[in-house]
Amino acid sequence: MIVKSDYKNMLRQAIQLGAETLAASSSAENLEMLEKLAVKIVDSLKNGGKVLLCGNGGSASQAQHIAAEFVGRFKRERRSLASIALTTDTSILTAVGNDYGYEQIFSRQVESLGRPGDVLIGLSTSGNSPNVIRATELALELGLTVASFTGRNGGKLAPMVPLVFRAPSDDTSHIQEAHITALHALCDVVESTFSS
Repeated sequence: MIVKSDYKNMLRQAIQLGAETLAASSSAENLEMLEKLAVKIVDSLKNGGKVLLCGNGGSASQAQHIAAEFVGRFKRERRSLASIALTTDTSILTAVGNDYGYEQIFSRQVESLGRPGDVLIGLSTSGNSPNVIRATELALELGLTVASFTGRNGGKLAPMVPLVFRAPSDDTSHIQEAHITALHALCDVVESTFSS
């Protein structure tokens, strides 16, 4: 049983482990991936395309968060940037989940909304989320640029796409912390291209 006197040490350890994961996330491979993804997103948005995002649980909230940063603003005033979180429409999610199965909730939306030149960002801490995998497969078939944000080993998603951000951890919370930091950095770079 954890006692109150241990709280401070537990808190310190959790924060330190998160900071270590975050620092290790700025590897050459991850930075190169983010740079390539930024170029693809900017090109897509300049040519009338959009960014689609999907994920489950905490990753779903991150997908919504980043879509909001693009549509609203991150740090600078600029035009709204086309972005949709595929995690937000409860009628679509429940209808597709009920009629086709939960693994199809994102792919059906990719089929209806995705066009060649668009970008799909799939978030899965394990890299093994069946609905994100199915959305990735379909997006690739349709000619979208696809990026995956995963944990250390990348799961099944990593070998599917050339753009993979791997948070160097097996702890879901620290993976998500690295993902949101990387996605915020991506927003900053993309937004700088469109701000006046």
